[in-house]
Amino acid sequence: MFNKCQKKMCCPTICTQNCPMDPIYEKPIENCIQKDYIHDVMHIVPIHTNVVNNHIYKHSFVPQYSCSEENITTEVYDGCNNFMNN
Repeated sequence: MFNKCQKKMCCPTICTQNCPMDPIYEKPIENCIQKDYIHDVMHIVPIHTNVVNNHIYKHSFVPQYSCSEENITTEVYDGCNNFMNN
């Protein structure tokens, strides 16, 4: 079958047909495929609100006036001194 393409011991033969050859093993080609997976991760963040109630007391002073009245009696005796001396 391959008689026409076989080499002789001393010189090579030129083959005009397709001559079978041993396969050449090349360096393998490596394909890299990146697959992305999205994971939804829930984070709980506690938020505390502290309400400070400030009670402000504003003091104001309103005068409350009062009044009092006294009645005094003064006794006047006219000409009384002569009468008591008698």
